[in-house]
Amino acid sequence: MIVSSASLRVLSRALAGVAALLACGVMLSGCADMSDGMTSAFADPSKYNLYNCKQLEAERKGQSIKMAELQGLMNKAQSGFAGPVVAEVAYRNDYIALRGQKKNADEAWVLNKCRETPPSKTVETPAPAPAPATTSGHGPTRSGSAVY
Repeated sequence: MIVSSASLRVLSRALAGVAALLACGVMLSGCADMSDGMTSAFADPSKYNLYNCKQLEAERKGQSIKMAELQGLMNKAQSGFAGPVVAEVAYRNDYIALRGQKKNADEAWVLNKCRETPPSKTVETPAPAPAPATTSGHGPTRSGSAVY
């Protein structure tokens, strides 16, 4: 079997490409399961020290909504071409930072011994009463000189 130098170059380029993809996959897989210790490096631990319970509740609710949105965007990106790479590059850092902020807000929530505000009960307002009927039994009078 005779192998030409052109074939060897193509084969070596293909192997180099596979090796590069494998290296990228290994590096990105390390980011996928970051521990909570790593998330705190992306957030200021003293940010919520002076927040009261009402402020913390609003902050935590907003963070939960943002985290759900980012998770949805990452899941959506996963389905596209080169999706895992796009999800990591575009959204993962924001998600990690937000997770660290949420962890700090939750810790401040516990330290302040806060409780969830019960949902407000909306009181239904009754429908407005119909206008009273005229006492004469006739509808409103019209001007005699108007053209209809």
